[in-house]
Amino acid sequence: MKKVIFFDVQDYEVEFLRSACGGRFEFELIKEPLNDLSDLTGSRKEAEIISCFTTSRVSSEVLAHFGNLKLIALRSVGFNHIDTDFCKSHGIYVENTPNYGNMTVAEFALALLFDVTRKVTNSYNDLQKSVINPHKTIGVEIFGKTIGIVGLGAIGAEMARLANGIGMKILGFDIKERKDLKEKYHVQYTDFETLVKNSDFISLHSPLTKDNYHIFNQEIFEMMKPSAFIINTARGELIDTQALYNALIDKKIAGAGLDVLESEEILTAPEYLIDIGRMTPQSLQKTVLNNRLLQLDNVIVTPHIAYDTHEAINRILNTTVENIFAFCEGKIQNNVY
Repeated sequence: MKKVIFFDVQDYEVEFLRSACGGRFEFELIKEPLNDLSDLTGSRKEAEIISCFTTSRVSSEVLAHFGNLKLIALRSVGFNHIDTDFCKSHGIYVENTPNYGNMTVAEFALALLFDVTRKVTNSYNDLQKSVINPHKTIGVEIFGKTIGIVGLGAIGAEMARLANGIGMKILGFDIKERKDLKEKYHVQYTDFETLVKNSDFISLHSPLTKDNYHIFNQEIFEMMKPSAFIINTARGELIDTQALYNALIDKKIAGAGLDVLESEEILTAPEYLIDIGRMTPQSLQKTVLNNRLLQLDNVIVTPHIAYDTHEAINRILNTTVENIFAFCEGKIQNNVY
């Protein structure tokens, strides 16, 4: 019987996983992410299949301790938190859960856009303190403005549909143009710099690759309108955090709505608080900047929850166990490379 270990397990996932996996294979549910080797003791190292979320950081050092590993079943679309080069060279398949949250994430990106432009959270926080200041809460209208969507895959396409529905003009940047998005939602494809210079709002929906790491840097922020807002529900590493902070402080841009950050796991994972020595100088610097972002009035930050709806979670879990069941029957599906 194959052994499967699930990491990053939330309380709401336990019942489903126990019901789905019981009797099919030996399995173990671990709440902690797979960020180090502290939980890899005894028979755990013999697992043939592991499953994790984006809060795990599965490096080659971690992977080297699994002697029988054949499959990583991701409960996410993104896979930049996995050392896929190691997996390729060691015959380990990496399967993701595509299309689980196209609408879910797009809706959340739009919610962040409304929140940061109309200062919803700020107004609520002030009201809790019995502070009412209409001048402080002046916002901007969305209708008729231009949104630039970077990455027009499944989630970006849903964002285009929503933006079109509320009367926004849409600029798009992607390596491949889709005729249906041009016809249905009036997406105008353009080059990256043109999008940056002409957008009132920019929403990121690209996967993280070696080519687009820090695609939003100081030079790009200099090109944006001073009245522009940036929304990121994709990956934190698409944005150079230092450059973003500088742009916000220097009023090069108007604000940001962020569901993802560089080194975001340090803000939420208790093991980093227990053992600060685990931080690298680079991650410590990012963490300081992230905390400074949290203090700015023109920034909304949420803890990587754009995917977090009942519907999306059900799709994630169903696809994950389907991937595992198929793999056990010798079928490979949703492999990321």
